[in-house]
Amino acid sequence: MSNWTPTTYNTTNWSDYNTALKQRGSLSIWFDAEMAWEAQPLGKRGRQQTYSDAAIQACLTIKVLFGLPLRQTTGFIESLLALTGLEWSVLDFSTLKSATKDFAGRNPLSRFIRPLASAYRQHGHQSRGRR
Repeated sequence: MSNWTPTTYNTTNWSDYNTALKQRGSLSIWFDAEMAWEAQPLGKRGRQQTYSDAAIQACLTIKVLFGLPLRQTTGFIESLLALTGLEWSVLDFSTLKSATKDFAGRNPLSRFIRPLASAYRQHGHQSRGRR
């Protein structure tokens, strides 16, 4: 059997190559201004939910994806909302903590987020949060 020799490439268009490398580090997160961030009143007795399920799910998704603790997740969401210019209030960490228990079984993305987060870390990407 013959030995395998690694394939070598000669880069001729360095500006495109440099642009492609810079774009690998690009991060885009979209918040739809039409999204219902605050919950609609249910008309039931007792304390009403302040934030919509979509808002809580978005925060928990970012928490799991970047491996952030709850307080840093709220800070990250606050900075994202400030960058986008949306005038939405930010969930406090205690709301996220109680929502984590509620969403543990019914988050439809939960089976995808954990593998995505581990693949994100396996490919050399680092997040600053602790698990």
